Amino acid sequence: MSKILIGADIGGSHISCMAVNPVDHSIIKELVVRKEVNSQADAGAILSAWSSALSELIGMIGLGNLAGIGFAMPGPFDYPGGIAWFKGVNKFDSLYGINIRQELRHRLGLAEAVPVRFINDATAFAIGEAWIGKAAGFIRSMAITLGTGFGSAFISEGIPVISGDEVPRDGCVWHIPYGKSIANDYFSTPWFVERYQELTGKNIYGVKEIIDELSNIKVQHPESKIENRKSKIEYPASSIFHEFGTNLGDFLAPWLNTFQAGCLVLGGNIANGFSHFEEPLKSALAEGHCTIPVFVSGLGELAAIAGAARLCDEDYYKEIPTY
Repeated sequence: MSKILIGADIGGSHISCMAVNPVDHSIIKELVVRKEVNSQADAGAILSAWSSALSELIGMIGLGNLAGIGFAMPGPFDYPGGIAWFKGVNKFDSLYGINIRQELRHRLGLAEAVPVRFINDATAFAIGEAWIGKAAGFIRSMAITLGTGFGSAFISEGIPVISGDEVPRDGCVWHIPYGKSIANDYFSTPWFVERYQELTGKNIYGVKEIIDELSNIKVQHPESKIENRKSKIEYPASSIFHEFGTNLGDFLAPWLNTFQAGCLVLGGNIANGFSHFEEPLKSALAEGHCTIPVFVSGLGELAAIAGAARLCDEDYYKEIPTY
Protein backbone atom coordinates (compact mmCIF):
# COMPACT_ATOMS: atom_id res chain seq x y z
CA MET A 1 0.00 0.00 0.00
CA SER A 2 1.25 3.48 -0.86
CA LYS A 3 1.43 6.16 1.80
CA ILE A 4 -2.02 7.16 3.03
CA LEU A 5 -3.31 10.40 4.57
CA ILE A 6 -5.76 10.55 7.45
CA GLY A 7 -8.26 13.36 7.78
CA ALA A 8 -10.12 13.83 11.07
CA ASP A 9 -13.18 15.98 11.68
CA ILE A 10 -13.56 17.05 15.30
CA GLY A 11 -17.17 17.71 16.20
CA GLY A 12 -18.75 18.72 19.47
CA SER A 13 -20.03 15.19 20.07
CA HIS A 14 -17.87 12.96 17.86
CA ILE A 15 -14.68 12.37 15.93
CA SER A 16 -14.84 11.10 12.35
CA CYS A 17 -11.62 10.01 10.68
CA MET A 18 -11.04 8.55 7.25
CA ALA A 19 -8.23 7.56 4.93
CA VAL A 20 -7.47 9.60 1.80
CA ASN A 21 -5.38 8.46 -1.16
CA PRO A 22 -3.04 11.36 -2.07
CA VAL A 23 -2.42 10.01 -5.56
CA ASP A 24 -5.94 10.34 -6.95
CA HIS A 25 -7.38 12.52 -4.12
CA SER A 26 -10.00 9.88 -3.37
CA ILE A 27 -11.57 9.24 0.01
CA ILE A 28 -11.25 5.58 0.96
CA LYS A 29 -14.70 5.05 2.41
CA GLU A 30 -13.89 1.51 3.56
CA LEU A 31 -11.31 2.95 5.94
CA VAL A 32 -13.38 5.05 8.31
CA VAL A 33 -13.83 5.25 12.08
CA ARG A 34 -16.37 7.37 13.95
CA LYS A 35 -16.65 7.54 17.73
CA GLU A 36 -18.82 9.49 20.13
CA VAL A 37 -17.00 12.03 22.31
CA ASN A 38 -18.22 13.82 25.44
CA SER A 39 -16.95 17.34 24.92
CA GLN A 40 -17.70 18.12 28.58
CA ALA A 41 -15.42 15.35 29.87
CA ASP A 42 -11.99 15.83 31.39
CA ALA A 43 -8.98 16.23 29.13
CA GLY A 44 -7.80 12.66 29.50
CA ALA A 45 -11.16 11.23 28.46
CA ILE A 46 -11.42 13.45 25.38
CA LEU A 47 -7.87 12.74 24.24
CA SER A 48 -8.40 9.02 24.84
CA ALA A 49 -11.52 9.05 22.65
CA TRP A 50 -9.70 10.87 19.86
CA SER A 51 -6.62 8.67 20.02
CA SER A 52 -8.74 5.51 20.20
CA ALA A 53 -10.49 6.36 16.93
CA LEU A 54 -7.25 7.31 15.22
CA SER A 55 -5.43 4.26 16.53
CA GLU A 56 -8.14 2.00 15.14
CA LEU A 57 -7.86 3.60 11.71
CA ILE A 58 -4.05 3.52 11.76
CA GLY A 59 -4.33 -0.18 12.57
CA MET A 60 -6.30 -0.68 9.35
CA ILE A 61 -3.75 1.27 7.32
CA GLY A 62 -0.54 0.15 9.00
CA LEU A 63 1.63 2.64 10.86
CA GLY A 64 4.36 2.35 8.24
CA ASN A 65 1.90 3.39 5.52
CA LEU A 66 0.76 6.56 7.29
CA ALA A 67 1.80 9.79 5.57
CA GLY A 68 0.27 12.12 8.16
CA ILE A 69 -2.86 13.25 10.00
CA GLY A 70 -4.77 16.46 9.40
CA PHE A 71 -7.47 17.77 11.73
CA ALA A 72 -10.49 19.92 10.97
CA MET A 73 -10.71 21.60 14.35
CA PRO A 74 -13.14 24.19 15.75
CA GLY A 75 -11.74 27.25 17.48
CA PRO A 76 -10.44 28.94 19.41
CA PHE A 77 -7.26 27.01 18.60
CA ASP A 78 -3.61 27.73 17.79
CA TYR A 79 -3.58 25.88 14.47
CA PRO A 80 0.15 26.12 13.61
CA GLY A 81 1.15 25.36 17.22
CA GLY A 82 -1.44 22.65 17.81
CA ILE A 83 -2.55 24.14 21.14
CA ALA A 84 -6.17 24.21 22.31
CA TRP A 85 -7.56 27.49 23.61
CA PHE A 86 -11.18 26.43 24.10
CA LYS A 87 -12.80 28.61 26.72
CA GLY A 88 -16.39 29.71 27.14
CA VAL A 89 -17.58 27.82 24.04
CA ASN A 90 -19.37 25.06 25.97
CA LYS A 91 -17.10 22.30 24.67
CA PHE A 92 -13.58 20.99 25.25
CA ASP A 93 -12.92 23.51 28.03
CA SER A 94 -10.78 20.91 29.83
CA LEU A 95 -8.28 20.98 26.95
CA TYR A 96 -7.41 24.65 27.50
CA GLY A 97 -3.67 25.25 27.08
CA ILE A 98 -2.86 21.64 26.14
CA ASN A 99 -0.58 20.91 23.18
CA ILE A 100 -2.85 18.52 21.28
CA ARG A 101 -0.15 17.66 18.72
CA GLN A 102 2.29 16.47 21.38
CA GLU A 103 -0.40 14.57 23.28
CA LEU A 104 -1.61 12.69 20.21
CA ARG A 105 1.92 11.94 18.99
CA HIS A 106 2.66 10.36 22.33
CA ARG A 107 -0.58 8.41 22.56
CA LEU A 108 -0.36 7.15 18.96
CA GLY A 109 3.37 6.47 18.96
CA LEU A 110 4.01 8.71 15.96
CA ALA A 111 7.52 9.68 14.89
CA GLU A 112 8.34 13.37 14.61
CA ALA A 113 8.66 12.92 10.85
CA VAL A 114 4.93 12.13 10.56
CA PRO A 115 3.08 15.45 10.19
CA VAL A 116 0.17 16.17 12.53
CA ARG A 117 -1.54 19.37 11.42
CA PHE A 118 -4.61 21.43 12.23
CA ILE A 119 -6.87 23.89 10.49
CA ASN A 120 -10.19 25.56 11.23
CA ASP A 121 -13.09 23.22 10.47
CA ALA A 122 -14.90 25.66 8.17
CA THR A 123 -11.68 26.25 6.24
CA ALA A 124 -11.09 22.51 5.95
CA PHE A 125 -14.59 22.17 4.50
CA ALA A 126 -13.85 24.89 1.94
CA ILE A 127 -10.51 23.32 1.00
CA GLY A 128 -12.16 19.95 0.51
CA GLU A 129 -14.91 21.38 -1.66
CA ALA A 130 -12.38 23.22 -3.81
CA TRP A 131 -10.21 20.08 -4.04
CA ILE A 132 -12.72 17.32 -4.80
CA GLY A 133 -16.17 18.84 -4.33
CA LYS A 134 -18.65 21.22 -5.96
CA ALA A 135 -16.15 24.10 -6.17
CA ALA A 136 -13.41 22.03 -7.87
CA GLY A 137 -14.00 23.62 -11.27
CA PHE A 138 -13.79 27.21 -10.02
CA ILE A 139 -10.70 29.36 -9.53
CA ARG A 140 -12.34 31.22 -6.64
CA SER A 141 -15.05 30.12 -4.27
CA MET A 142 -16.62 30.88 -0.94
CA ALA A 143 -17.87 28.14 1.35
CA ILE A 144 -20.03 28.56 4.43
CA THR A 145 -21.12 26.16 7.14
CA LEU A 146 -24.56 26.70 8.63
CA GLY A 147 -25.10 24.95 11.95
CA THR A 148 -24.70 25.77 15.63
CA GLY A 149 -22.35 28.49 14.39
CA PHE A 150 -21.74 30.36 11.14
CA GLY A 151 -18.44 29.36 9.50
CA SER A 152 -16.88 30.69 6.31
CA ALA A 153 -13.78 30.56 4.13
CA PHE A 154 -12.62 32.09 0.86
CA ILE A 155 -10.55 29.97 -1.53
CA SER A 156 -8.40 31.07 -4.48
CA GLU A 157 -6.77 28.35 -6.60
CA GLY A 158 -7.20 25.91 -3.73
CA ILE A 159 -5.58 28.14 -1.10
CA PRO A 160 -7.46 29.90 1.73
CA VAL A 161 -7.39 33.70 1.52
CA ILE A 162 -7.34 35.19 5.02
CA SER A 163 -6.10 38.75 4.55
CA GLY A 164 -6.19 41.68 2.16
CA ASP A 165 -8.89 44.00 0.91
CA GLU A 166 -11.01 41.23 -0.63
CA VAL A 167 -11.88 39.31 2.54
CA PRO A 168 -12.45 39.95 6.24
CA ARG A 169 -9.66 38.96 8.61
CA ASP A 170 -9.02 35.19 8.62
CA GLY A 171 -11.83 34.81 6.08
CA CYS A 172 -14.35 34.85 8.94
CA VAL A 173 -17.67 36.65 8.58
CA TRP A 174 -19.51 35.40 11.68
CA HIS A 175 -18.57 38.44 13.78
CA ILE A 176 -19.42 41.09 11.18
CA PRO A 177 -22.26 43.43 12.19
CA TYR A 178 -25.62 42.56 10.69
CA GLY A 179 -29.14 43.54 11.66
CA LYS A 180 -29.26 44.37 15.33
CA SER A 181 -26.17 42.36 16.27
CA ILE A 182 -23.74 40.19 14.26
CA ALA A 183 -24.03 37.69 11.41
CA ASN A 184 -23.71 34.62 13.65
CA ASP A 185 -26.90 35.61 15.45
CA TYR A 186 -28.86 35.45 12.18
CA PHE A 187 -27.28 32.52 10.35
CA SER A 188 -27.08 29.70 12.88
CA THR A 189 -29.38 27.24 14.64
CA PRO A 190 -30.15 29.46 17.66
CA TRP A 191 -31.78 32.03 15.35
CA PHE A 192 -34.18 29.40 13.98
CA VAL A 193 -35.04 28.17 17.46
CA GLU A 194 -35.73 31.68 18.74
CA ARG A 195 -37.61 32.81 15.63
CA TYR A 196 -39.84 29.70 15.65
CA GLN A 197 -40.71 30.33 19.29
CA GLU A 198 -41.54 33.97 18.51
CA LEU A 199 -43.93 33.02 15.71
CA THR A 200 -45.55 29.89 17.18
CA GLY A 201 -45.00 30.01 20.93
CA LYS A 202 -43.51 26.51 20.66
CA ASN A 203 -40.04 25.36 21.63
CA ILE A 204 -37.93 23.24 19.30
CA TYR A 205 -34.47 21.72 19.57
CA GLY A 206 -33.13 22.44 16.11
CA VAL A 207 -33.67 23.14 12.42
CA LYS A 208 -34.47 19.53 11.55
CA GLU A 209 -37.83 19.88 13.31
CA ILE A 210 -38.75 22.80 11.05
CA ILE A 211 -37.66 20.89 7.94
CA ASP A 212 -39.70 17.89 9.04
CA GLU A 213 -42.73 20.12 9.61
CA LEU A 214 -42.51 21.47 6.07
CA SER A 215 -42.08 17.95 4.68
CA ASN A 216 -45.26 16.85 6.47
CA ILE A 217 -47.17 19.83 5.06
CA LYS A 218 -46.08 18.86 1.56
CA VAL A 219 -47.24 15.29 2.10
CA GLN A 220 -50.63 16.42 3.42
CA HIS A 221 -51.08 19.21 0.87
CA PRO A 222 -49.05 18.24 -2.23
CA GLU A 223 -50.78 20.87 -4.35
CA SER A 224 -49.85 23.70 -2.00
CA LYS A 225 -46.98 26.00 -3.02
CA ILE A 226 -45.87 26.62 0.52
CA GLU A 227 -42.46 27.99 -0.47
CA ASN A 228 -44.17 31.00 -2.07
CA ARG A 229 -46.44 31.75 0.88
CA LYS A 230 -45.30 34.38 3.31
CA SER A 231 -48.12 33.95 5.80
CA LYS A 232 -46.62 33.74 9.28
CA ILE A 233 -49.90 32.37 10.59
CA GLU A 234 -50.62 29.56 8.12
CA TYR A 235 -47.06 28.37 7.45
CA PRO A 236 -44.66 29.93 9.97
CA ALA A 237 -41.98 27.33 9.18
CA SER A 238 -41.93 28.41 5.53
CA SER A 239 -41.90 32.07 6.56
CA ILE A 240 -38.84 31.48 8.73
CA PHE A 241 -36.86 29.89 5.91
CA HIS A 242 -37.93 32.67 3.54
CA GLU A 243 -36.68 35.27 6.00
CA PHE A 244 -33.45 33.34 6.56
CA GLY A 245 -32.71 33.04 2.83
CA THR A 246 -33.41 36.69 2.16
CA ASN A 247 -31.16 37.81 5.01
CA LEU A 248 -28.38 35.40 4.02
CA GLY A 249 -28.33 36.60 0.40
CA ASP A 250 -28.42 40.23 1.50
CA PHE A 251 -25.45 39.65 3.82
CA LEU A 252 -23.31 37.52 1.48
CA ALA A 253 -23.68 39.41 -1.82
CA PRO A 254 -21.17 42.19 -1.03
CA TRP A 255 -18.52 39.71 0.11
CA LEU A 256 -19.01 37.41 -2.87
CA ASN A 257 -18.76 40.38 -5.24
CA THR A 258 -15.69 41.85 -3.59
CA PHE A 259 -13.90 38.50 -3.66
CA GLN A 260 -15.13 37.78 -7.19
CA ALA A 261 -16.13 34.27 -6.15
CA GLY A 262 -17.12 31.90 -8.93
CA CYS A 263 -19.51 29.95 -6.73
CA LEU A 264 -20.91 29.57 -3.23
CA VAL A 265 -21.00 26.20 -1.46
CA LEU A 266 -23.23 25.53 1.56
CA GLY A 267 -22.62 22.95 4.25
CA GLY A 268 -23.87 22.19 7.75
CA ASN A 269 -27.21 20.94 9.05
CA ILE A 270 -29.17 24.02 7.99
CA ALA A 271 -28.14 23.38 4.38
CA ASN A 272 -30.38 20.30 4.50
CA GLY A 273 -33.26 22.74 4.23
CA PHE A 274 -31.86 24.44 1.12
CA SER A 275 -34.95 23.73 -0.98
CA HIS A 276 -36.94 25.86 1.48
CA PHE A 277 -34.68 28.93 1.23
CA GLU A 278 -33.07 28.56 -2.20
CA GLU A 279 -35.45 30.94 -3.99
CA PRO A 280 -35.25 33.84 -1.50
CA LEU A 281 -31.48 33.37 -1.17
CA LYS A 282 -30.89 33.60 -4.92
CA SER A 283 -33.33 36.50 -5.24
CA ALA A 284 -31.51 38.45 -2.55
CA LEU A 285 -28.14 37.66 -4.13
CA ALA A 286 -29.44 38.87 -7.49
CA GLU A 287 -30.66 42.09 -5.90
CA GLY A 288 -27.09 42.51 -4.68
CA HIS A 289 -25.85 42.03 -8.27
CA CYS A 290 -24.50 38.56 -7.55
CA THR A 291 -25.65 35.77 -9.88
CA ILE A 292 -23.06 33.06 -9.23
CA PRO A 293 -24.14 29.41 -8.84
CA VAL A 294 -25.02 28.20 -5.35
CA PHE A 295 -24.38 24.57 -4.42
CA VAL A 296 -25.14 22.39 -1.44
CA SER A 297 -22.19 20.18 -0.58
CA GLY A 298 -22.53 16.63 -1.80
CA LEU A 299 -19.71 15.52 0.50
CA GLY A 300 -20.93 16.80 3.85
CA GLU A 301 -18.36 16.19 6.59
CA LEU A 302 -16.24 14.28 4.06
CA ALA A 303 -15.27 17.66 2.58
CA ALA A 304 -13.76 18.74 5.91
CA ILE A 305 -12.03 15.37 6.27
CA ALA A 306 -10.52 15.64 2.78
CA GLY A 307 -9.51 19.25 3.35
CA ALA A 308 -7.82 18.37 6.63
CA ALA A 309 -5.99 15.42 5.08
CA ARG A 310 -4.63 17.66 2.33
CA LEU A 311 -2.63 19.56 4.96
CA CYS A 312 -0.21 16.62 5.02
CA ASP A 313 0.85 17.32 1.44
CA GLU A 314 4.12 19.18 2.08
CA ASP A 315 3.99 21.31 -1.08
CA TYR A 316 0.40 22.29 -0.39
CA TYR A 317 0.97 23.04 3.29
CA LYS A 318 3.75 25.47 2.46
CA GLU A 319 1.20 27.58 0.59
CA ILE A 320 -1.28 27.75 3.49
CA PRO A 321 -1.24 31.17 5.20
CA THR A 322 -0.69 31.22 8.95
CA TYR A 323 -3.78 31.96 11.03
